[in-house]
Amino acid sequence: MATKIRLARGGSKKRPFYRIVVADIRSPRDGRFIEKVGSYDPMLPKESEERVKLDVERIQYWLDNGAKPTDRVLRFLDAAGLVKREPRNNPKKAAPGAKAKERLEAKRLADEEAAAAPAEEAASEEAAAE
Repeated sequence: MATKIRLARGGSKKRPFYRIVVADIRSPRDGRFIEKVGSYDPMLPKESEERVKLDVERIQYWLDNGAKPTDRVLRFLDAAGLVKREPRNNPKKAAPGAKAKERLEAKRLADEEAAAAPAEEAASEEAAAE
């Protein structure tokens, strides 16, 4: 059976609370799980020790038995020193798309034409004044 170590949401509206659970990958996010191995309360300050609680021994057992943590849980495990998480890099995410590039190019050309037009008018006025 393929298992994941993931978050299961609890708490009321606008007040999230998460259980860190080991679950079959086919079960729903907040549904049936095999074992609760920790909790995460995002409402607490980041410095608080109560924000993330982990049962390190059980998590290590499940990792040894092939459970795959989700990215968020992997961050918690990395902070606890259980697993090394490789930083991800997505530099193309912030790059503008094709249409945005076209708009920028059109704006740049319009700005260059507008800058060149007053210079030409000033030159023709000086020539007319002479």
